[in-house]
Amino acid sequence: MTMFQKHISRHLAAYEDRQLSAPKARRADTHLAGCERCRSELDQFRFAAAMMEHLPVTEAPESIWISVEAAIDRQPERASRFQVRYWRFAAAVVLALMMFGAAAYWYATRSQPHWEVTRLDGLPAVGSKHIQATGRIQPGEWLETDAFSRARIKIGQIGQVEVEPNTRLRLVAARPAEHRLALARGEISASISAPPRLFFVETSSSTAVDLGCAYTMQVDDTGFGLLRVTAGWVSLEWRGRESLVPAGANCHTRPGTGPGTPYFEDAPVRLVKALESFDFESAGSGALDTILAESRVRDTLTLWHLLSRVDAGERPRVYDRIAALAPLPSGVSREKALQLDRGTLKRWKDELAWTW
Repeated sequence: MTMFQKHISRHLAAYEDRQLSAPKARRADTHLAGCERCRSELDQFRFAAAMMEHLPVTEAPESIWISVEAAIDRQPERASRFQVRYWRFAAAVVLALMMFGAAAYWYATRSQPHWEVTRLDGLPAVGSKHIQATGRIQPGEWLETDAFSRARIKIGQIGQVEVEPNTRLRLVAARPAEHRLALARGEISASISAPPRLFFVETSSSTAVDLGCAYTMQVDDTGFGLLRVTAGWVSLEWRGRESLVPAGANCHTRPGTGPGTPYFEDAPVRLVKALESFDFESAGSGALDTILAESRVRDTLTLWHLLSRVDAGERPRVYDRIAALAPLPSGVSREKALQLDRGTLKRWKDELAWTW
């Protein structure tokens, strides 16, 4: 039987740690999209992992070792070294179990992590409960707005998200090192002030990774997405594919393909249309001809991404167009760039970004 036709509980740890092969990861994504039970188990797994990450580290009090040693000293002198080691080990195990039990009790009885939700218009709902003024959302719960409703979510201590009408949104994780939402459909506007990679928004075709930014994300009923960045940077990531989107730029996403190539909102119309054909319709050389011809200095954002996405035979054309639009910085050579050397591409991007 093909993998993942049944529930995937035993593969969730490998899936979360990204240890599955690319084909298996894709099949797991597909299964999770349609299986509420496995999605729920994945949420529980993530919550358990978060609990373990935050277990307090406590040293054993010195007095307990005095008691253990005294008990050992009371044993007959003929006790072997093995017996001494055994009692030390047993005492350590008992102490560890007591500490773990206390920590587990603390986590079980403390209030669950949650974010505050404020009604802006209409009657947004968390689960089956409508929000009259303010409410809260916990990991695993859904926030939904109808055609007349809007809401605002306080993202821990790092920012806020405004939820527009006809939106369905799930809170995935709410912990200090990870603030994560999943946008099934609709539109949100995020404003985040925090170090990079603390805030994430998952969709069916990408994960938006905050690099210190403000942006809007739209997803329609087919899973097609559009990211618009108004401040800072966002990294759109999907199965090893990444699009870096700065302020003033947009990026489309599609299920099965992931993020397309970013472009600036003021880019020439013909370039934008050709880029969409190249990204999602396999238009090839014809679309690339238009993109290269229409590109301005600022559009090196688009060309830099295309350098690693076109066929190897087309790569020199993209390189030459970038070099014609902006001077090459020191440390960037044609040979290394065409080989897609990571250090070379990063240096080039950092220099080009001054024009973006």
